[in-house]
Amino acid sequence: MSLERFLNQAVSSWMCAEGPDSDIVLSSRIRLARNFYEYPFPTLFSHEEAKKIILEMEEILKISPFQKFGQMELLKIDEIQPLQKRVLVEKHLISPHLAEDSPYGAILLTENEEVSIMINEEDHIRIQCLFPGLQLSEALDAANEIDDWLESNIQYAFDEKHGYLTSCPTNVGTGLRASVMMHLPGLMLTQQINRIIPAIHQLGLVVRGIYGEGSEALGNIFQISNQITLGKSEEDIGRDLMGVVSQLISQERSAREALRKTSNIQLEDRVFRSLGVLSNSRIIESKEAAKCLSDVRLGIDMGYINDMPKTILNELMILTQPGFLQQYAGGPLRPHERDIRRAALIRERLNLEKEKIGEE
Repeated sequence: MSLERFLNQAVSSWMCAEGPDSDIVLSSRIRLARNFYEYPFPTLFSHEEAKKIILEMEEILKISPFQKFGQMELLKIDEIQPLQKRVLVEKHLISPHLAEDSPYGAILLTENEEVSIMINEEDHIRIQCLFPGLQLSEALDAANEIDDWLESNIQYAFDEKHGYLTSCPTNVGTGLRASVMMHLPGLMLTQQINRIIPAIHQLGLVVRGIYGEGSEALGNIFQISNQITLGKSEEDIGRDLMGVVSQLISQERSAREALRKTSNIQLEDRVFRSLGVLSNSRIIESKEAAKCLSDVRLGIDMGYINDMPKTILNELMILTQPGFLQQYAGGPLRPHERDIRRAALIRERLNLEKEKIGEE
């Protein structure tokens, strides 16, 4: 494996797989925050201490490899170019914080990119497991196995009363953040989302955009995650999130069915207009592309479009991000140049699907 492989393969293998309720739930993610007992937290440690932590992780990987989820490779942040880091963020493999504010950080990645372990981000270790569809319990099981492997080699910062100690007080306790990425165009089109989001917040959960805190819900894609870790068990957190997500799935399906009954021809027209824009545009901004891709994915899920894979949304939402566009171009692009290249890339990808159908 190499950095180039992670950069050049636009869509991680987990994004191409079908998972439970994948017509609405794009992915399930579990993240565990952990810290070494003997080192200050990243907000206070020295550069030398940060380097020692990376060396310890390299040694663990060498003497006690964990290969259940495939071979792991360690990449150091200070050896990655800014544009390359942006691509890794767009693929959800590293956080913006690790890319921008952690020069002495690193990441352990598995070959299929389902597992990433960020080193020296906000905490010394952040284990992340990403699974397709609604698979929170499976992702949690995987994260716990990796956690057990690391804990057999590391003494964690742990308090009998408070649980796992972390840089941010909101992560103290289990150190667990569980999140589900959902495509909710039906609730957006029927404007039900405006009353649902405040209700979700009242339950102690948070709703964010596709790239987490501070990001927009581009393409009607939302992340639903827990906000509280202290005083709750992993099972409680998972159960609470699953309860809300199950209700959202039911409400989204009801909203889609209502649209089919009351506005079928208008919805079908919207879907194919968006497909026409994507198929023929020579210039397209990221927001318009995300909106049209969302419409097309809805058209696929509702049976209006039968000759296109569901994963087209996952793939093109990543491929059309600024980092990827510039990576493929071989260097920086001005915003207008990105809009031109984005349109060309989408046309080429859709034409590829047509060619596949013609061959069949």
